[in-house]
Amino acid sequence: MDSGRAVLVDVRTDAEREWVGFVPGAAAVAWKQWPGMALNPDFDVQVQAAAEEGLTVMLLCRSGVRSIAAAKRATELGLTAYNVLGGFEGDPDANAQRGHQNGWRHAGLPWRQN
Repeated sequence: MDSGRAVLVDVRTDAEREWVGFVPGAAAVAWKQWPGMALNPDFDVQVQAAAEEGLTVMLLCRSGVRSIAAAKRATELGLTAYNVLGGFEGDPDANAQRGHQNGWRHAGLPWRQN
């Protein structure tokens, strides 16, 4: 991404990005939307727009699960796509809390909160 050949696409819901935090500069393209977690009917068009000029897309969700499905779909659309392992918050620990083992925030990567 630092080289300009890839773009980070955050596939979490608008609510997750608003309440939990977001990565500055990431494209916001929800895979599913709250409430109900219905698939985003505009995902295909939006992810293709994020990958302008042949950029590779790096897909990020809460834990790396939804972004797997989103990366598969992006690949079906002809994009070069990768899932960001661990997601934004990471896997739950023994106390069922995220952010203590892995993930974007745990790694100290850039993020902000409203």
